[in-house]
Amino acid sequence: MNKITTTFLMLLLFCGSICFAQSTKELKEWALRDAKIASQATLKMDFDKVLDHTYPSALELMGGREKALDLIKATFSTMKENGFVFEKADVLGVSDIVFEDNQYRCYIEGFNQMVMSGMRIKSKSYLLGIYNSEEKFWYFLEAKQLKNEAMVNKVLPNFKTSLEIPDDEMTTEEI
Repeated sequence: MNKITTTFLMLLLFCGSICFAQSTKELKEWALRDAKIASQATLKMDFDKVLDHTYPSALELMGGREKALDLIKATFSTMKENGFVFEKADVLGVSDIVFEDNQYRCYIEGFNQMVMSGMRIKSKSYLLGIYNSEEKFWYFLEAKQLKNEAMVNKVLPNFKTSLEIPDDEMTTEEI
Protein backbone atom coordinates (compact mmCIF):
# COMPACT_ATOMS: atom_id res chain seq x y z
CA MET A 1 0.00 0.00 0.00
CA ASN A 2 2.80 2.40 0.87
CA LYS A 3 4.48 1.78 -2.51
CA ILE A 4 1.23 2.59 -4.35
CA THR A 5 0.76 5.80 -2.36
CA THR A 6 4.35 6.88 -3.05
CA THR A 7 3.97 6.11 -6.77
CA PHE A 8 0.69 8.03 -6.90
CA LEU A 9 2.21 11.05 -5.13
CA MET A 10 5.21 11.02 -7.48
CA LEU A 11 2.87 10.87 -10.47
CA LEU A 12 0.87 13.83 -9.13
CA LEU A 13 4.06 15.81 -8.52
CA PHE A 14 5.32 15.03 -12.02
CA CYS A 15 1.99 16.02 -13.64
CA GLY A 16 1.86 19.18 -11.54
CA SER A 17 5.33 20.22 -12.69
CA ILE A 18 4.35 19.66 -16.34
CA CYS A 19 1.23 21.80 -15.85
CA PHE A 20 3.27 24.53 -14.14
CA ALA A 21 5.83 24.47 -16.97
CA GLN A 22 3.04 24.74 -19.53
CA SER A 23 1.34 27.57 -17.66
CA THR A 24 4.60 29.52 -17.22
CA LYS A 25 5.31 29.10 -20.94
CA GLU A 26 1.88 30.50 -21.70
CA LEU A 27 2.34 33.31 -19.15
CA LYS A 28 5.65 34.20 -20.76
CA GLU A 29 3.97 34.40 -24.18
CA TRP A 30 1.24 36.62 -22.73
CA ALA A 31 3.84 38.84 -21.03
CA LEU A 32 5.59 39.27 -24.38
CA ARG A 33 2.27 40.01 -26.09
CA ASP A 34 1.22 42.62 -23.52
CA ALA A 35 4.67 44.22 -23.40
CA LYS A 36 4.61 44.59 -27.21
CA ILE A 37 1.14 46.16 -27.02
CA ALA A 38 2.37 48.66 -24.42
CA SER A 39 5.56 49.34 -26.38
CA GLN A 40 3.71 50.01 -29.64
CA ALA A 41 1.22 52.20 -27.77
CA THR A 42 4.16 54.26 -26.48
CA LEU A 43 5.55 54.60 -29.99
CA LYS A 44 2.12 55.72 -31.28
CA MET A 45 1.66 57.93 -28.20
CA ASP A 46 -1.55 56.07 -27.37
CA PHE A 47 -1.27 56.86 -23.68
CA ASP A 48 -4.68 55.38 -22.80
CA LYS A 49 -3.35 51.99 -23.91
CA VAL A 50 -0.09 52.55 -22.03
CA LEU A 51 -2.07 53.26 -18.86
CA ASP A 52 -4.11 50.09 -19.41
CA HIS A 53 -0.86 48.22 -18.77
CA THR A 54 0.34 50.37 -15.87
CA TYR A 55 0.18 48.76 -12.43
CA PRO A 56 -2.94 50.16 -10.68
CA SER A 57 -1.23 51.42 -7.52
CA ALA A 58 1.22 53.41 -9.69
CA LEU A 59 -1.79 55.09 -11.33
CA GLU A 60 -3.21 55.86 -7.88
CA LEU A 61 0.10 57.43 -6.89
CA MET A 62 -0.16 59.75 -9.91
CA GLY A 63 -3.59 60.90 -8.75
CA GLY A 64 -5.69 58.46 -10.74
CA ARG A 65 -5.98 57.54 -14.38
CA GLU A 66 -7.21 60.92 -15.67
CA LYS A 67 -4.49 62.91 -13.90
CA ALA A 68 -1.86 60.42 -15.06
CA LEU A 69 -3.12 60.74 -18.62
CA ASP A 70 -3.06 64.55 -18.44
CA LEU A 71 0.47 64.50 -16.98
CA ILE A 72 1.84 62.14 -19.63
CA LYS A 73 0.18 64.05 -22.48
CA ALA A 74 1.53 67.38 -21.19
CA THR A 75 5.03 65.96 -20.72
CA PHE A 76 5.18 64.46 -24.20
CA SER A 77 3.63 67.56 -25.75
CA THR A 78 6.37 69.71 -24.23
CA MET A 79 9.03 67.24 -25.31
CA LYS A 80 7.60 67.15 -28.86
CA GLU A 81 7.71 70.97 -29.01
CA ASN A 82 11.41 70.68 -28.15
CA GLY A 83 12.03 68.26 -31.04
CA PHE A 84 11.53 64.93 -29.29
CA VAL A 85 10.79 62.03 -31.65
CA PHE A 86 10.34 58.37 -30.71
CA GLU A 87 12.07 56.35 -33.43
CA LYS A 88 11.88 52.83 -31.99
CA ALA A 89 10.25 51.00 -29.13
CA ASP A 90 11.00 47.28 -29.18
CA VAL A 91 10.57 44.44 -26.73
CA LEU A 92 13.72 42.31 -26.68
CA GLY A 93 12.74 39.58 -24.26
CA VAL A 94 10.99 38.24 -21.20
CA SER A 95 12.73 36.73 -18.18
CA ASP A 96 11.67 33.52 -16.53
CA ILE A 97 8.35 33.72 -14.72
CA VAL A 98 8.48 33.49 -10.92
CA PHE A 99 5.61 33.04 -8.47
CA GLU A 100 6.11 35.21 -5.38
CA ASP A 101 3.70 36.72 -2.85
CA ASN A 102 0.76 35.18 -4.73
CA GLN A 103 1.79 36.92 -7.96
CA TYR A 104 3.38 35.80 -11.19
CA ARG A 105 6.22 38.17 -12.02
CA CYS A 106 8.84 38.65 -14.68
CA TYR A 107 10.89 41.39 -16.17
CA ILE A 108 10.78 42.66 -19.71
CA GLU A 109 13.84 43.90 -21.58
CA GLY A 110 13.09 46.76 -23.94
CA PHE A 111 14.94 49.01 -26.35
CA ASN A 112 13.94 52.59 -27.12
CA GLN A 113 15.52 54.95 -29.58
CA MET A 114 14.66 58.64 -29.51
CA VAL A 115 15.88 61.91 -30.98
CA MET A 116 15.98 65.17 -29.07
CA SER A 117 18.01 68.37 -29.36
CA GLY A 118 20.29 67.00 -32.06
CA MET A 119 21.05 63.85 -30.08
CA ARG A 120 20.04 60.25 -30.67
CA ILE A 121 19.33 58.48 -27.41
CA LYS A 122 19.41 54.68 -27.27
CA SER A 123 18.12 53.09 -24.13
CA LYS A 124 17.91 49.50 -22.95
CA SER A 125 15.50 49.42 -20.05
CA TYR A 126 13.53 46.95 -18.00
CA LEU A 127 9.95 46.68 -16.81
CA LEU A 128 8.69 44.62 -13.92
CA GLY A 129 5.70 42.60 -15.07
CA ILE A 130 2.97 41.56 -12.63
CA TYR A 131 0.25 39.25 -13.87
CA ASN A 132 -3.44 39.86 -13.16
CA SER A 133 -4.76 36.29 -13.15
CA GLU A 134 -8.42 37.38 -13.08
CA GLU A 135 -8.08 39.45 -16.26
CA LYS A 136 -5.33 37.31 -17.84
CA PHE A 137 -3.41 40.51 -18.34
CA TRP A 138 0.09 41.82 -17.47
CA TYR A 139 0.74 45.13 -15.75
CA PHE A 140 4.12 46.84 -15.91
CA LEU A 141 6.25 49.20 -13.83
CA GLU A 142 9.60 50.75 -14.68
CA ALA A 143 12.06 48.45 -12.94
CA LYS A 144 14.46 51.30 -12.19
CA GLN A 145 11.77 52.67 -9.83
CA LEU A 146 12.30 49.57 -7.68
CA LYS A 147 15.60 51.10 -6.56
CA ASN A 148 13.70 54.02 -4.99
CA GLU A 149 12.66 52.51 -1.67
CA ALA A 150 10.16 55.26 -0.81
CA MET A 151 8.46 54.81 -4.20
CA VAL A 152 8.39 51.03 -3.91
CA ASN A 153 6.80 51.20 -0.46
CA LYS A 154 3.99 53.32 -1.91
CA VAL A 155 3.40 51.20 -5.00
CA LEU A 156 4.34 47.69 -3.79
CA PRO A 157 4.51 47.66 0.03
CA ASN A 158 6.90 45.03 1.46
CA PHE A 159 8.09 44.16 -2.05
CA LYS A 160 10.75 41.49 -2.35
CA THR A 161 11.67 39.48 -5.41
CA SER A 162 14.10 36.80 -6.47
CA LEU A 163 14.26 38.35 -9.94
CA GLU A 164 17.65 39.87 -10.69
CA ILE A 165 16.67 42.77 -12.91
CA PRO A 166 19.61 44.35 -14.77
CA ASP A 167 20.28 48.07 -14.63
CA ASP A 168 19.15 50.28 -17.48
CA GLU A 169 21.72 51.31 -20.08
CA MET A 170 21.74 54.48 -22.16
CA THR A 171 23.95 55.89 -24.87
CA THR A 172 23.78 59.15 -26.76
CA GLU A 173 25.27 60.32 -30.02
CA GLU A 174 25.19 63.56 -31.89
CA ILE A 175 23.35 63.53 -35.18
